[in-house]
Parts: sequence; structure tokens; C-alpha cells
Amino acid sequence: MFELITNGTSNIKNEVLSGLTVALALVPEAVAFAFVAGVNPLVGLYAAFLMALITSLVGGRPGMISGATGSMAVVMVALVAQHGVEYLFATVVLTGVIQIGAGVLRLGKFIRMVPHPVLLGFVNGLAIVIFLAQLKQFHTADGSWVAGPQLYLMLGLIALTMAIMIFLPKLTRAVPAGLAAIVVVSLLAIFGGLDTRTVGDIAHIGGGFPPFHIPAMPLNLETLKIIVPYAFILAGVGLIESLLTMSVIDEMTNTRGQGNRVCIGQGSANLVTGFFGGMGGCAMIGQSMINISSGGRRNLSGIAAGLFLLSFILFASPLIEQIPVAALVGIMFMVVIGTFEWGSFNLLNKIPREDSFVGILVAVVTVFTDLAIAVLVGVIATALTFAWKQARHVYSETHQQGDNSRVYVIHGPIFFASVHRFAELFDIEGDPQDVIVDFAHSRVADHSAIEAIDTLADKYTQAGKQLHLRHLSQECKQLLKKAGNLVEVNIKEDPHYHVADDALA
Repeated sequence: MFELITNGTSNIKNEVLSGLTVALALVPEAVAFAFVAGVNPLVGLYAAFLMALITSLVGGRPGMISGATGSMAVVMVALVAQHGVEYLFATVVLTGVIQIGAGVLRLGKFIRMVPHPVLLGFVNGLAIVIFLAQLKQFHTADGSWVAGPQLYLMLGLIALTMAIMIFLPKLTRAVPAGLAAIVVVSLLAIFGGLDTRTVGDIAHIGGGFPPFHIPAMPLNLETLKIIVPYAFILAGVGLIESLLTMSVIDEMTNTRGQGNRVCIGQGSANLVTGFFGGMGGCAMIGQSMINISSGGRRNLSGIAAGLFLLSFILFASPLIEQIPVAALVGIMFMVVIGTFEWGSFNLLNKIPREDSFVGILVAVVTVFTDLAIAVLVGVIATALTFAWKQARHVYSETHQQGDNSRVYVIHGPIFFASVHRFAELFDIEGDPQDVIVDFAHSRVADHSAIEAIDTLADKYTQAGKQLHLRHLSQECKQLLKKAGNLVEVNIKEDPHYHVADDALA
């Protein structure tokens, strides 16, 4: 069901240590996203623990880390503000049911239809979002920017963290660089008496084991009207981010995840999280990159991350609260550097301008709105640019057949975007009495194309000229209203294909 077994003690050690590094990085993120959603920090921490553990146990993509995320927290704000946290828990449960349904219906395969420029824009946009999220740590309690010695100290600790993560792997990979950086910077801050912000300054993370809790709210139609729209939005955002994160890990590790299994894993985790007082979540590309770069390749690292996070909540909160925020910011800055596709700058002059535009568009929309909207916009933009390029490929070869007949041999697909170009190919007034339109090298794709052919036939009829339509499929002939009797039927040569039209449904 899931990849837990690793080859050798060394790999097990790497998986466990990677999980520890990820758990440490999950703490401030979970707390921050809880604040974004307007709930208690423990609600975010419980979600991070349960999402990381359950997705790995049920069968999430090996190496991928799930937890409370900003993209879903933004959706939750209005629900919590208007109806309270109990409605949020019920919504998270329903979100899990919807996501499991998507996996059972095998909808995860559709992530393969997301074009590469959209994926590239998603990665770059998310890297920018992660970077901008870290800037909040440079604010004081009253919202002003950190300045003076405090700023210089924080920048120095961030630089030290990044330096350790860059140079330690060149010396040894026995210990994950991220974990080593956290330990070194924390010891330096504690025993050096450095006055810098710590995790404890953000929130108190101590608490008990998350209790089983049935959301307290009336079970009626009014409640469903409130939570169903939010549940579908959360399910969509969560699955899109999780499946795209899976695709990024696929490329990094040269392996292939199973989209439907990811859907079921995410849904199961959200379903359970809602009953244990968590805010739900999805895959986290930042923590997943930390895990992969630290050597985590199996579900064991996700399980370890969840269990370590639980131990922090139950037993080690005083120690975790002493970790300097600067160390965690430094780790996330390294994630940004590793996540951003720097090679995309070199591609700008090497790939079609339309693809460059889509990638930049998705990145910008990701930064200013959210992931789900960005991916939707990117897919639509890609489809429209593809349709535009295909429409430009429609042309005809014209030759005379005898003294009083002209043949138009059409090339390229006839569909909604190319019908205007198709209509411009004909010289109705200048054509002879007999005109033949040959579709052997073309294809009539949709109802717009059918209407264009009907309109063309009507114009030739009004001009008093004879029109012949060759090599159209049987479906085309059925749909033609005005030109159906002009189709020349050749059983052996006529193509067989379907036209996208409701009339054939």
C-alpha cells in the first residue's frame, strides 16, 4: 500500500532524520497558517501532525509532506469568522469525503493534462509566495520592520544557516544539512546569549494529544448550505496543490507518483483531521523539498515527521520554542532557491512566446490570488493559445478541374477558432459555376465548423453555383442542415470520426 521499507539501516536513519528536520520546519508554518485562518495555533499543529502521519500511512506519494497550508487557510478565513471553528471542522470532514471520492472515481489522472508551462509557473509562483511569507518574520509585534542590531543579528543567523546547508553536504551527508543548521544556530543563540526571536515568541506550542471531537453544530439542510461550497473549494485547492507537488517531486526524483492514491490519502487525512480538532491541509511543496533534499524518499520520513511533531506538542515544546526563527527562515530561503526554476530565464528566448506568457501569467496569479485560480487560468490560457495556433494552420490548395470547375483542398482542422479563416479561403464571386471542396486533409471538429460549412453552401446556392462537398464523415452529413444533400458519399474513402456536437449525444 505504501513505501515504508527502505534498504539498509543508513536509509532508515536518513528517513528519520529527514522527518525530524521537516517537523522542525513545520512548527512555525503550522502556527502561522493557524493565525491566517483565525484559529488557535494548536488547531494548526494538530492538522500538521495528522496530515503528515495519515497521508504517509494511507499511501500518499513517497517523499511528499502534507500539513496545514496557506492556500487552504485563506479559504477558511471567512467561514471561521462568520460561523466559528466548529463549522470549520465539519467542512474539513466533508472536504475529505469529496477528495476520497475524487480518488475512487480516478480523477487524479487529469493532473497529467496540466501543461508544462503551467507547472513551471506554479513552481516559480509558489517559490515567490514562500519567500514573501518569510518576510513576516522580519516584523516586530507592533507590525513595524525589524531594524538596527536586531536586523543585523537575524540576517547573520540566516546567512549562517544557509551557509551550513550549502557547504555541509560537500563534507558529509551523514546528517541532514537542515537539521545540522537548526542545531548549530540554536546552540549558538542559547549559549551565546543572543537576543533574537524564537519560536516561543510566535506562540506556545505545548498541548495534549488531539482529542476525538464530533463537530458541534445542527445537522440540517441549513448547515449543509453553509459548509458544502467551502468544502468543494477546499477539496479542489487541496488536490490541485497536492497533485502538482507530486508532479514536481516526480521530476526531481525521476519517479512517478499515483495521482488517485494521493487523492485518497489527502482525503483520508482531512476526514480524520476534522474529527480531531485540526484545520485540515494538503501537500506542502516547501517541506517536501526539505524532505527530498535531506534524503527522504519513502513514506517513513512523513510518518517520522508527524510523530516528531506530536512529540514536540506533548513533551518537547520548551526546547522547540528556543529555536531561533532566523534558522527556520534560512531553511525556507534555501527551499525558495531550490524550488525556483532558474533555468526558466534561459528558456524565455528558446520556447514559443505563448508558453513563456502562460508560465509568467501563472506565477503572477499564484502570488496575488491562490493556486487553484492560477492553475485554472493557466490551463484556459494554454487551451486558447493552442486553439489560436491551430486556427492559423488552416489553408487550401486550389486547382482547376476542366474549364468550368475549381477544387479547394482544405488542410487543417475546422473548429470554432478557425471558421473565420476557413470562410476567407473562398472566392465565391470569382469562382466558376462548379466548385468542389475536398476535406480529405482536414477534419470537421465541432458545431461551429458545421455551421460554417452550411453558411458556405448557402452563399454558393444564392450565387447560383453548384457546390460539392467531398470526404466528410457520416456524422458531418447528419448534422448539415442546408448542405447535407451536397455531400458526395464515397464509402471506401470517406473518413470515420465523431464531431463534438450535442445533436449526436
